[in-house]
Amino acid sequence: MTIGDHLKEFHGLPAFSFPGVDDPKPDPSSLPSPESVAWHIAVNSYDSDEQWEEAFGRFVAAVDTERVRAIVVGAWSDVYDSAPDEVIEALVAARDRLPALRALFVGDIVMEEAEISWITQGDMGPLLAAFPDLEEFGIRGGNGLVFPATRHERLRKLTVETGGLPVGVVRGIAASDLPALVELDLWLGTSEYGGDCDIADLEPFFAGTRLPALTRLALHNSEIQDAICSALASAPVVARLEELDVSMGVLTDDGATALLTGQPLTHLKKLDLHHNYLSAALSTRLLETLEPAGVLVDTDKEDAEDDEDDDGEVWRFVAVGE
Repeated sequence: MTIGDHLKEFHGLPAFSFPGVDDPKPDPSSLPSPESVAWHIAVNSYDSDEQWEEAFGRFVAAVDTERVRAIVVGAWSDVYDSAPDEVIEALVAARDRLPALRALFVGDIVMEEAEISWITQGDMGPLLAAFPDLEEFGIRGGNGLVFPATRHERLRKLTVETGGLPVGVVRGIAASDLPALVELDLWLGTSEYGGDCDIADLEPFFAGTRLPALTRLALHNSEIQDAICSALASAPVVARLEELDVSMGVLTDDGATALLTGQPLTHLKKLDLHHNYLSAALSTRLLETLEPAGVLVDTDKEDAEDDEDDDGEVWRFVAVGE
């Protein structure tokens, strides 16, 4: 998980924070070469008078943007209340000045700036349309997020990090044609924070028909993790995966047993189940069954603990909610 700290690297490049308006005006010769870093551009969402698009204007003036390969959009003004419409408009307007852009992350915002489920997001369709050569696209925050069904020929990695992924976004991604997509990473979250999809909405991912190049699938951070694993037990897409990630959610022995007793998993390079509610016996069974076949299995419970209320009812939680 990356939500506690700003991204340290993106698209294989180290992240570099473009100086803020209150910092000394950067000497272009002191900045890294444009193609060597992922440029993190942000404003202080609480007390800065500068808008994100103004910071981006300073960036465009100081950096040879024709060589920029990756941009990380950090906080914009009033992230709790304002969608990044102006951010998106500024990026789209600059598309001709960013011919080498291959990776874009919208919402590298940490808890001190806004909790993940309180980040107000926007419509990502214009960005995907404006940058047909993107290979990696990341989003954090699901509140107000829109992801229309689209076709993108070159996108290889898509990540959406939320404490609750709206069903409209799930359906939009599921209906998209992404022939080059190798990695899909969806944090589904909980209904309390807007994660309202069900198993039927995930069926296109299980079939994998629109994702012919997919080798890594992460459907995780979900309160319906058992049902997801039960569906994956016979899902056609699993046979061609190298990595399967069902971590960070409310995964119990029921879901893990269904997964383990379903179709073979020994072809996988990695099975990630960290943050789980598995018994020690089933964790051992998973390791003893899959590790001899060369599968790297992560069964670390990582702070997943039953929480019992005064009435004796047991509560279990995803890794990232609010």
